[in-house]
Amino acid sequence: MSKKKQTQDPEKIPALQILREAAGLTQSALARQIPDKSRTKTLSQKAISNWETGKDEPELTVPQIKALCKALGVSIDQLPDDFGPPKPSLADDVEGGLVYQKQSDG
Repeated sequence: MSKKKQTQDPEKIPALQILREAAGLTQSALARQIPDKSRTKTLSQKAISNWETGKDEPELTVPQIKALCKALGVSIDQLPDDFGPPKPSLADDVEGGLVYQKQSDG
């Protein structure tokens, strides 16, 4: 039985994933280009995955930021403020069935 590749809603794709795929890199390939904080080895694929899913926020050193920019082919100004998936908007919450009630002042 073959596996079908899941397609993501383009509006929900993590910013880092967009940059990574535009650079033609897998999570593993990107991780191998970024040194860990001790500079003795590189990051893991799991670290990149956790950033993209929003499970972890990256805490990068200057050398790591430089390596990330070089690997992605972008300047520091082009890095997103948040690497994870876009935060849901109010419209998404309404579509998802969440109801907001305006509280009265008194």
